Amino acid sequence: IPEEKYSLAFQSRLGMDEWLQPATDQELVRLAGSGVKKLLVMCPAFVSDCLETLEEIGLRGRETFLEAGGESFHLIPCLNDHPAWIETIHRFCTQPEPVESDSPV
Repeated sequence: IPEEKYSLAFQSRLGMDEWLQPATDQELVRLAGSGVKKLLVMCPAFVSDCLETLEEIGLRGRETFLEAGGESFHLIPCLNDHPAWIETIHRFCTQPEPVESDSPV
């Protein structure tokens, strides 16, 4: 994906403490304000959908983007119970690979 065709934002801000930037809600408004009409969103830090992906991004994020002038918002589902993901987790759990480390612990 060309660099000008994607952006990165951070979710999970708590309270008034400083957090990573840009915040998702602010980035959604910025994108719509800069003329982006169609948005495809993914949450790569999550392997399964949860309140943050479904409610905060899928509902509130969609609302924020559309109210700011966007026209189409699509959230890509997380891996959830996709067979390839389940097989990978099963393999990791039943056939662990040795981990090399310089640490004596």
